[in-house]
Amino acid sequence: MKKIALIAAVALALPLAAMAQDAAKPAAKPAAKAASSNTAKAPAKKHQVTRKAAKAVEEVTPVATDTDVTLSEADLAVAQRVSVGKAQCELGADVTVTADDKKPGFFTVSTKGAKYRMHPVESRTGAIRLEDPRAGAMWLQLGNKSMLMNQKAGLRLADECQTEAQVAFAAEMKKNPPKALFDGADGEKK
Repeated sequence: MKKIALIAAVALALPLAAMAQDAAKPAAKPAAKAASSNTAKAPAKKHQVTRKAAKAVEEVTPVATDTDVTLSEADLAVAQRVSVGKAQCELGADVTVTADDKKPGFFTVSTKGAKYRMHPVESRTGAIRLEDPRAGAMWLQLGNKSMLMNQKAGLRLADECQTEAQVAFAAEMKKNPPKALFDGADGEKK
């Protein structure tokens, strides 16, 4: 019975979709004729900014320092654990995290061509997370590595970033690997 209802719905929807497409076509044709009959006007040129020029402007543009974010005590506790300094990343990239002296808990995170004004956000996983809500950027810091992401664009801007402290932590993890998730779950084997 459900199959018959589905087939009937599809059978009714297809002709309606075809009629909607036909109705849209005539409206587009008069506009095209009007544009072609008006050949005396010069076509409008689109202004395109080169990628190099956009980067140059972005590098000298100061980061907006005023923010309406109020940090909680938990956020300030997270801010104390943020690893500051220059982090080397994969593919030759680097990210520099600098604490703001004037406003405790806020950081400037910069990489080639981009600067972000970030603040800590509590994380359920225990990872250190800094966010710039205006730019949509996020700095995620674990014990052994960090990454910079642009959430609006859905891109990783820098990955596998490590400060000296994170390099040491990663080396320690190799020497003494953490306990696996299910180790000891069944008790000791006899």
